[in-house]
Amino acid sequence: MTGFASQAGHNAALTWQWEVRAVNARGLDLRVRLPDGLEALEPKVRGAAQAALARGALQVSLRVSLAEEDAGMALNHAAFTQLLAITRDAAEQAAAAGVDLTPASIDALLSQRGILETRRMGAALAGAADEIAADLPALFGALNAQRAIEGAALEQVLRAQVDKVAALTAGAAETAEARSARSGELLAARVAALTGQASVEPERLAQELALLAVKSDITEEIDRLNAHVGAARGHLDSDAPVGRQLDFLMQEFNREANTLCSKAQDSALTAIGLDLKVVIDQMREQCANVE
Repeated sequence: MTGFASQAGHNAALTWQWEVRAVNARGLDLRVRLPDGLEALEPKVRGAAQAALARGALQVSLRVSLAEEDAGMALNHAAFTQLLAITRDAAEQAAAAGVDLTPASIDALLSQRGILETRRMGAALAGAADEIAADLPALFGALNAQRAIEGAALEQVLRAQVDKVAALTAGAAETAEARSARSGELLAARVAALTGQASVEPERLAQELALLAVKSDITEEIDRLNAHVGAARGHLDSDAPVGRQLDFLMQEFNREANTLCSKAQDSALTAIGLDLKVVIDQMREQCANVE
């Protein structure tokens, strides 16, 4: 399921904001973007995400800034001195090779990462990591609250689709019974048309009917489809994450629908089997969104 949540916090020195975006995925795929100096928070982010979610592709980001009165920029003298030495060395090597380099501007030098730093940021971050991480449960809780809204709507869609599968399965059972009742007459007519005889020996016809019944019997498929309907309803009644179980169940639904179609030998029963496959495919797409 998709969702978005944010969680803001602050202390005397810092303000921060967590954001998380989630889209559908088969497993739990987490990407984390943290400011320099807070890389050690990543294991805590992953732990909080795994505790709250089972599936989804998540992007988690954190923005941190100093409180207003502490804002401002300062030159990192050590880093700038090192950058100047590197720039001078590069210019000398280029000149020795007969290559003229464009002189580096102050803007280009100051734009390098780490040259300008916010005053007191490093010290403030060092003491606030645990406080910032404390907002993670609330962040993922807010995300799950949004996903629950989508999940409630999705549940109703899936329940309606499961009900449709149940109705089609019942229709398939009735159609199969009617097909069996007609099979003797149809077989006798076909044999008569092929042999030119008006009648067929009853014993021989009974043997052929028995073989035909074995090959075309869909009782097991009907029973398994009904069992899968019950399992799907049980999963939808559960409060636990059931997305993967439903994914597997869709494969089993499709297997039985395919077998039913292959055994149909009747246009009405084939039509029901094809309708089943359409509904099952629609369910499979929806189940990919289920936690």
